Amino acid sequence: MTIAAILAQKGTDVVSIPTDLPLSRAIAMLAQHRIGALPVVGNDGAVRGIFSERDMVRLLADAGDAASALLSTPVGSVMTAEPLTATRDDSILAALSLMTHRRIRHLPVVEDSRLVGIVSIGDLVKHRIDRIEADAAAMRDYIQQA
Repeated sequence: MTIAAILAQKGTDVVSIPTDLPLSRAIAMLAQHRIGALPVVGNDGAVRGIFSERDMVRLLADAGDAASALLSTPVGSVMTAEPLTATRDDSILAALSLMTHRRIRHLPVVEDSRLVGIVSIGDLVKHRIDRIEADAAAMRDYIQQA
């Protein structure tokens, strides 16, 4: 199974942001869309970075009492630059392994350097569980027929 199977199921709509968006707007978008990360894209559609809840927490912790002054900072200066990405052809198990080992929860999916979707670790785990349950049901049916 590949990432394409997950994108076919969940769709390819992605909320993304430009590098010059103020941090306050990026935070508002995370809350509004109830998501944990936003791919940061350039004018050419290429993924430049990813801004996540973890980036926000790290930034606020580092800023201490001066945190409120950061809200006008462009997200491009605080995002995780050059994020790990996946392609539609990558296997789900490879993506799960990468996310587990690198301790990340979101993978932008790119094609020719352009953003075409995003998958979360939750998407991948759900797909694996659904697949395991379907295999178990098929095995039960096979055993009952024998």
